[in-house]
Amino acid sequence: MFTLETTATAAYVVAALLFILALAGLSRHETSRSGNSFGIAGMAVALVATIALALGRHIEPLGIGLLVGAMAIGAAIGLWRARVVEMTGMPELIALLHSFVGLAAVLVGWNGYLHVERDLAGPEAAVLDGQHLLGIHSAEVFIGVFIGAVTFTGSIVANLKLSARIKSTPLMLPGKNALNIGALVLFLVLTVWFVITPQLWLLVAVTVLALLLGWHLVASIGGGDMPVVVSMLNSYSGWAAAASGFLLSNDLLIVTGALVGSSGAYLSYIMCKAMNRSFISVIAGGFGIEAGPAEDKDYGEHREITADGAAELLNSASSVIITPGYGMAVAQAQYGVADLTRKLRDRGVNVRFGIHPVAGRLPGHMNVLLAEAKVPYDIVLEMDEINDDFDDTSVVLVIGANDTVNPAASEDPGSPIAGMPVLTVWNADNVIVFKRSMASGYAGVQNPLFFRDNTQMLFGDAKDRVDAINAAL
Repeated sequence: MFTLETTATAAYVVAALLFILALAGLSRHETSRSGNSFGIAGMAVALVATIALALGRHIEPLGIGLLVGAMAIGAAIGLWRARVVEMTGMPELIALLHSFVGLAAVLVGWNGYLHVERDLAGPEAAVLDGQHLLGIHSAEVFIGVFIGAVTFTGSIVANLKLSARIKSTPLMLPGKNALNIGALVLFLVLTVWFVITPQLWLLVAVTVLALLLGWHLVASIGGGDMPVVVSMLNSYSGWAAAASGFLLSNDLLIVTGALVGSSGAYLSYIMCKAMNRSFISVIAGGFGIEAGPAEDKDYGEHREITADGAAELLNSASSVIITPGYGMAVAQAQYGVADLTRKLRDRGVNVRFGIHPVAGRLPGHMNVLLAEAKVPYDIVLEMDEINDDFDDTSVVLVIGANDTVNPAASEDPGSPIAGMPVLTVWNADNVIVFKRSMASGYAGVQNPLFFRDNTQMLFGDAKDRVDAINAAL
């Protein structure tokens, strides 16, 4: 016999399956649109089931009104932000959205405390106590608040760094790793204490502790690691959502949170592997240490080239590889790059793209930009697929990339990015670097590539320079 509860549970199962299909679809360019569609459908099913369940439980009209009003406000804000956000602003927007999930988890945890631990004589506490689940509920409250608060402040700091409102360089407090470990140990002690004797001041203490830890964790991570930080915070937000699901006895929230948490953790692993770093070393910071000016170390003189000169090189090239970075996104140069690609391919030039796993400030950032400009998927290759081909390449165009093409990673053991796998663009016959100036990249590390004999600098706005090359061709 079907009841409202069983129907809602069935709807939640369908929504969970749609979310799994969404993740599968988003794993490849060709199926990303269908993946998004599955995700939208899953969320729609979940919302309808939740509203139907609320109506069936005869919640007061005021409660229903608040629920519908919150959904309407959230949808309006979401649609507005989706319309106005530029692709360059997507990383910081995603970080900000993660902070909302963390804040929601904190509020759900506090709500759980006020309804149970704060009112031990109430009906909810009596039911849990009768089932010997009061201690488990207290642990869920405490852990949920901790994860949520860390996610909240950590995501805000990531948003500020990605939007350049604060410096991308790491905060270097004395004994910063000891501070992080000490905070985790204190959290464990407070958790045991709270489970034994749940008191308000303990919940306040862990909330403040987690807020400070989240701030310090991300503030002490350098700009070169920000793509990993975004996926790491994605994972944190998933576990925060799962913790809320346990408190609310909502199976869908638990499943969805676990999906987001595990996929974010795996993505963080992939990012760390691409940078030849462990997750612990990212948490400990490192990339993003301020580099001195180029004059501190004599790399020689850089050479410059004009747009006309670049067009001549490209006109005589048999193969071209384009390695984009965040600078291409900032300049909105992807459409000009797509036009340049079509022109060269029409002339019989073998044009391909080399994408570093952490190019841009968000995993897959460059792939999305190129897809938006209608660049064919089959010529957009990952670093491992393209790196061996630079030796046989006539011209490489480095458009807005810096740290991901830095030879110091493999040649200078003392570099902050030593050991990080990079695109070996310097092995090509000619390298043209599009940059506004000779400044170091987002990780704050100087790039000796700019001073190589086969490298020429094309200064100016990337979009303007690409358009000038197109005109010259």
